[in-house]
Amino acid sequence: MTADGTSPPLPSRILVTGAAGFIGSHLCERLLADGHRVWGLDNFDPYYPEPVKRENLARALQNPRMRLVEGDIRDGILLDGLFSQVPFDAVVHLAARPGVRPSLEAPTACLDVNVTGTLALLEAMRHRQVTRLVFGSSSSVYGEREGGSFREEDAADRPISPYAASKRSAELLIHAYRHLWAISAVCLRFFTVYGPRQRPDLAIHKFARILREGGAIPVFGDGTTGRDYTYVDDAVEAIILSLGHTERRGGDGPVFEILNVGRGEPTALGDLVSLLASSMGVRARIDRQSEQPGDVPFTCASTERLEAVLGFRPRVDIREGLRRFAAWLEDPAGTEERACSER
Repeated sequence: MTADGTSPPLPSRILVTGAAGFIGSHLCERLLADGHRVWGLDNFDPYYPEPVKRENLARALQNPRMRLVEGDIRDGILLDGLFSQVPFDAVVHLAARPGVRPSLEAPTACLDVNVTGTLALLEAMRHRQVTRLVFGSSSSVYGEREGGSFREEDAADRPISPYAASKRSAELLIHAYRHLWAISAVCLRFFTVYGPRQRPDLAIHKFARILREGGAIPVFGDGTTGRDYTYVDDAVEAIILSLGHTERRGGDGPVFEILNVGRGEPTALGDLVSLLASSMGVRARIDRQSEQPGDVPFTCASTERLEAVLGFRPRVDIREGLRRFAAWLEDPAGTEERACSER
């Protein structure tokens, strides 16, 4: 529901970039369940195994209203052909070269995909008069903070990794296209999204595998660093509501919003490990390691603007989210089937 208590209208033809990824695949299923037609664009980058990504999309591709387009977001010819064939109502842009630490090792690739790729998409949109966009940004744009809530109006001009810089650069590009070519956009700054199908390199999924195998979990620093964790269903709900919001053009013209997507409840790393182990019914062993460059020590979303603009606040707390994740890890097929039936 929106802040005024109404259900926002949704477009019927939607392009999802990064469709085979973690959030993208969940979003495709939700859009299809809501009755929309979805085109998913993905290049199946080998950042993590292609079979994992194809399995992510397997359920969505059973739906006749789902189309998979295999290709690179930087390919302007491919994008122009796709946009000339399909009169898209809106775009959800989730394709990215992910990860703070990988961006330290391959900054050129990170900036190329995340900035040049976003520019190519914006160009395709403006040439075909597609004027509604939801962009998946990141809490990393806020940089290094010691405490307090991260607010959308805070300065985001001191990133500490190429990945963070790339996401902030993409936000600024989108704002320029809103100003010049009336693209109505919502940029969602996601705070550590987790849940079924989470990327295998991310902490919760990696820790769960180690726990299941009886190994010691590598904890960087003293375990007091904190993250604001967001369950994937809440991230998807924020995208759905944002799509509706891009239709709301007031006296100021096209929408441009930057919104945090998080619960505003940080969890210390040590507590996360304990809660995850408890959810899995095992005991955790810790392997202390030195802090990692580029990582921020603390994240905490201010949720006031999300609530004011979309009438929404993430609902799934960390205990419940980890319980659901552990259940999926134990029985992926059964958990997915139950989740699908509940929609």
